[in-house]
Amino acid sequence: MNPEIRILHLVDGAKNATGLTVVIDVCRAFSTAAFLASRGTREIFTVGTIQEAFRLRERLPGCHLVGEVKGRKPEGFDLGNSPSEILASRSVSKSVIQRTSAGTQGIINAGRADEILTGAFVNAGAIVRYIQKAMPRTLSFVCMGWEAQQECEEDTLCAEFLSGRVTGKELNFAEVAQRIRQSATGERFRSPAYPWLPEEDLDLCLSLDVFDFVLRCDSKMATPRLQPMDA
Repeated sequence: MNPEIRILHLVDGAKNATGLTVVIDVCRAFSTAAFLASRGTREIFTVGTIQEAFRLRERLPGCHLVGEVKGRKPEGFDLGNSPSEILASRSVSKSVIQRTSAGTQGIINAGRADEILTGAFVNAGAIVRYIQKAMPRTLSFVCMGWEAQQECEEDTLCAEFLSGRVTGKELNFAEVAQRIRQSATGERFRSPAYPWLPEEDLDLCLSLDVFDFVLRCDSKMATPRLQPMDA
């Protein structure tokens, strides 16, 4: 039996999400998080503010700070919210603290969810397998949008793509990727006005089924923690 599927948007959507919830931030938070896990990171603590990130690192020395404000790496952070930067880094820590304008805001606001996964194309197949094994009655996709302020093509299309795979009505990924490249988000990654948004990041975020794990949230902790889990 297929679950009841809900596609929600932005922080209000996260607050209203129930059942098994997939918080989606394709460009770039949860693509970045997956690349971190692929490099050996075993836990990612998600926070809402820069100040929280620094306070948490005081308690967890050795953690890398990863993230952005308005797309740019904050002063004092180790790595930006960038898959290409993660791949180019000589090393990443086993434990990471991540703060982003959209993705991590969704995680910390999804308090009504029974279970939380991150959503992105890079591990789409693993996400779908996890959902199919879990057989939830309610499945919520939360599209966090551009800086959690406005809906964006890539997150909505990711929700529709994942939903289609779950229900056996899969969208053509080449067409999905092309729509994203032609969207406002795609234009930003090609524009010299946004040098902190390299086009390589868009290419990496639009890589399908690169990883065989999900990032599952342990929300019982004081600070929500993402951990990779085979699906």
